[in-house]
Amino acid sequence: MSNIIPFQDMQAMAEAIAKSGLFGMKDVNQVLALGLVAQAEGQHFATAARDYHIVQNRPTLKADSMLARFQAAGGRVDWVEYTDTKVSGTFTHPNGGTLTVTWTIEQANHIGLNKPGSGWQKYPRAMLRSRVVSEGIRAVYPGCVIGTYTPEEVQDMEPVKPVEKDITPPPVADISFDDLENLKDVSDGIPLVVPNGDHPQVYAHYENEEAWQEGYVELANKVRDSKKLSAEAKKQKTAALKELNADTIKKFGPVSTIKLLEKLNVKG
Repeated sequence: MSNIIPFQDMQAMAEAIAKSGLFGMKDVNQVLALGLVAQAEGQHFATAARDYHIVQNRPTLKADSMLARFQAAGGRVDWVEYTDTKVSGTFTHPNGGTLTVTWTIEQANHIGLNKPGSGWQKYPRAMLRSRVVSEGIRAVYPGCVIGTYTPEEVQDMEPVKPVEKDITPPPVADISFDDLENLKDVSDGIPLVVPNGDHPQVYAHYENEEAWQEGYVELANKVRDSKKLSAEAKKQKTAALKELNADTIKKFGPVSTIKLLEKLNVKG
């Protein structure tokens, strides 16, 4: 029997699970994402809510679920010691060999896990067991817990800081002929001249008439679309641009002039 469920049905199931609150997950998208993980692992969609916790926006697999998967895959654990100060277990799997893993309160203290009010002080044995299970299975047969940690492990990790998104709006298209920092490389060709105070300056050279017209129209439209210039300033800069390039436009002939005017009307 296939465990694949149509996406529309998964959405409905995710909404039902989140709405019920039975598994501690209230975000529909988180339930849906975990359900997809479950399906990728060959499990039923609903097992995601049963086996997983969301801790610090990370999917975590409960220690009991890890151990159940390990045993279902042919693994075995023999508990050597099981107290509030020390938990030790021997993990065995046909494909991974045998390994004894031990965790103690002294270790937790040494690495700064045993903090006031934390689960380490309230439920030390359970916390030690969780660490032993996760480390033992990950070392002996990692195939059944790929990419997941126990909730207790994630709680002890540094919180994931959200990436700050730059919401600064992009700069408005603008052109100031008095500030020519963005001059293009000058090479042989048809020059496009722009006003620059009392010293007009070549903005760029173009290989042919069509490329020159495109450059001219681009500059003219930047002036027209500027949010910084007044209507009068736009008029003056447009007139100056036309006057400085009048000889070039004249050389192109009347047909080319008509084409240029059409481009300005279309893009303007």
